[in-house]
Amino acid sequence: MAREQLKNLTEPMYYILLSLITPQHGYGIMQEVERRTEGRVKIGAGTLYNLLSRFEEEEFIQQISEGNRRKTYRITDKGMDILRDEYKRLQQLIVDGSEFLEEGR
Repeated sequence: MAREQLKNLTEPMYYILLSLITPQHGYGIMQEVERRTEGRVKIGAGTLYNLLSRFEEEEFIQQISEGNRRKTYRITDKGMDILRDEYKRLQQLIVDGSEFLEEGR
């Protein structure tokens, strides 16, 4: 899952990385995403753990502890770079869209 394959993050990918700015375990990530999006984005356990595994392989996140059957993760510098790139891309989409949509008013 090199950066070439991650030109655009999906909503679950974006929110998982965003939630890992503060170390979290899996269930905490699911709760944080749902809270941040006011329930608009819900991530199922299968999707979450598949993405966590992929992100860990690509060193976007790292496991920092494990206890009571809970693994805690945090975003890495590489993951922050990916997150910032996506944030900038999303901002540009808004700028581009507003130019067209506001002209049409």
